[in-house]
Amino acid sequence: MLPKITLGLALLLLPLCMMAQKSNNPAAKGFNEAGSDPKAIAIADQVMEAMGGRKAWDATRYITWSFFGRRTLLWDKKEGQVRIDVPADKSTYIIDVNKETGLIKHKGNVMTQPDSIKKYAGVAKSIWINDSYWLIMPYKMKDSGVTLKYKGEMPTETGAAAEVLELTFAGVGRTPENRYMVFVDKTSHLVVQWHYFKNASDEKPSIATPWENYQRQGKILISGDRGGNRKLTDIQVFESVPKEKFTVL
Repeated sequence: MLPKITLGLALLLLPLCMMAQKSNNPAAKGFNEAGSDPKAIAIADQVMEAMGGRKAWDATRYITWSFFGRRTLLWDKKEGQVRIDVPADKSTYIIDVNKETGLIKHKGNVMTQPDSIKKYAGVAKSIWINDSYWLIMPYKMKDSGVTLKYKGEMPTETGAAAEVLELTFAGVGRTPENRYMVFVDKTSHLVVQWHYFKNASDEKPSIATPWENYQRQGKILISGDRGGNRKLTDIQVFESVPKEKFTVL
């Protein structure tokens, strides 16, 4: 048995240890922690850890992928820049996703007028928001504007035991009225399925797909398999890329 003074010290230190553990995956400014369930937050933190951990995610700089074979994206997480190439459309967008400015070639024509640049930079940002969420949503469950709710245990379409989180949004993104149900495997702590609801009030999802075939890219895990013909391919993580990728159309 610990002496009384040691036991008291241990009890005093326990909350500090819990706080330290919690800070391993701090929420973004604006995350609705007060309105979220503590259990849902804890599961989101488990997901982050299973994917490689917050430190590894923050250190990941460049990610490239092909979205369903339609277009290729190269994202500089640190600088907030993205390059989107759409070969079939003869379009290339190089934008700052925070300022919505950049270099635009739309249907073979280089945009020079400020209004046109602003318009298509907005289009490109919407593409990036959509395509990156399909790729790395598990890393964004404590983003600004998100509320997390724990919805209990439910089996996936394949019968795997999963804990389900509900993600709703307020004042962020292009479509804050969306809702997601995210199925987290109880053993691996990886997201294994999601349901997308176009409107938060919808009873049935518009889209329901698996998250399969996780692969290590750099120091993190990424899944690009959403079942059927929904594939995000050519996924790679880089520490550096040629400067021209973000300066030349």
